[in-house]
Amino acid sequence: MTGETMKKENVNKQNRSCLRIGMISLGCAKNRVDSEIMLGLIKNAGYEITNDIELADIVVVNTCGFIESSKEEGINTLLDVAQLKKTGRLSGIIAAGCLAQRYGKEITALIPEVDAVVGAFGYSNICDAIKCVWECSKKVLTDRPENRSAAEKSRSICYFDDREITDLDYLEGERILTTPACYAYLKIAEGCSNRCTYCAIPSIRGPYRSRPVEKVVREAKKLISRGVKELVVVAQDTTMYGTDISGKSLLPELLEALDGIEELAFIRILYLYPDEITDEIIDAIGKAKKVVPYFDIPLQHINDNVLKRMNRRGNGKMYRDVIKKLRERIPGCIIRTSLITGFPGETEEEHRELLEFLRETRLERVGVFIYSREEGTPAARMNDQVHPSTKKRRYRELMAAQQEVSYNFNSSRVGRVFPVLVESVSDDGIFYIGRSYMEAPEEDGSVFFAAKKEHSIGDIVDVKVLVAEEYDVTGEETGDSN
Repeated sequence: MTGETMKKENVNKQNRSCLRIGMISLGCAKNRVDSEIMLGLIKNAGYEITNDIELADIVVVNTCGFIESSKEEGINTLLDVAQLKKTGRLSGIIAAGCLAQRYGKEITALIPEVDAVVGAFGYSNICDAIKCVWECSKKVLTDRPENRSAAEKSRSICYFDDREITDLDYLEGERILTTPACYAYLKIAEGCSNRCTYCAIPSIRGPYRSRPVEKVVREAKKLISRGVKELVVVAQDTTMYGTDISGKSLLPELLEALDGIEELAFIRILYLYPDEITDEIIDAIGKAKKVVPYFDIPLQHINDNVLKRMNRRGNGKMYRDVIKKLRERIPGCIIRTSLITGFPGETEEEHRELLEFLRETRLERVGVFIYSREEGTPAARMNDQVHPSTKKRRYRELMAAQQEVSYNFNSSRVGRVFPVLVESVSDDGIFYIGRSYMEAPEEDGSVFFAAKKEHSIGDIVDVKVLVAEEYDVTGEETGDSN
């Protein structure tokens, strides 16, 4: 950009009445909900939202700080956005979310182009942050080029993080959905009161706090009125929902209320902790007409010694019993889990036990994470940290075993018919892309299918599976349903 072009662009920004705001959301589904809430606040404040970051006046990066790779992604994204600011196209950068909550001062020191920090307790202040950033940027934009660098260095950083706020009122705002129109995430709680030794979430997000049932149901109805067909229920631990309010899990009560909403096709629950999956919860899921039999259960490991060092409740036998009970009582159910390999002190024998568990139990969906040494957690201070090369080798072995399980499972689906929720069309225009009850969005594979007629996003189509791959299946539309 030439000096004259940059000058004209800066004048246009000063004269334009409506600022353009861009949003980059990183991390988990819970973070996505927060981004959607912030977008709703931004829109209601009269700002223009743009999907093209290069056209934005201010960019908000909602970061994740869960594991090392998430931190790296957040920093690299902020650095990439900072390059746009150097060209003169961008006036302000706001770092938000978990990484900003945990390392706000460090971020602004490392990346001086960042103008404001909005922590995980400050989402409701996003518009104040935008206003602050814009006011501070005006002097920089109007300064002569030779003074601009000094103005940048002297500007004040805006910090928005109110740790005294423990309610979830910010979640009551209107959301701008960033998912395909057919599904949306429904956040039922914030924070976590578990004390897993490897996890920093409680220190970042605070203790577990449930939203009242009536507020969750009210939001669900709003989402359904906008054409959403599938609600994906999320929290750091969905089985604990309501325990902070009533002393017992209110998940069965919530599911019954959601199940009665007309026009809703599917309810999917994620993050069910194994030791809290009670008979009451199983009965509620089995009884509900719209809750899909998909159980996302983060086990993390199966060896008792490793689980104890992780400070996970329960043991290997309990986990195996839960899996057996679910399969007996809800035939055809899908079980997904997440595992951690290379936890401090994990021996080769303990790794082999986990490997054999995958081969024997044949869980349909598995995600494996390499242990990340998180600052401030008990596990980070443990002796016997596993060598990085060993962790990577164990990860490869676990993934290879699971790929075989996944392929065999998908092969067993060939010839069967499943209702599929249409999400998009392939780039070549030949196939529709969707999910059956067996696939969670953004986590599992997809169902590709050729159709006999034209469909819209959100349609539910009966698809016969013809071809299986490790993670995806391909089929064709049929009039028969199973």
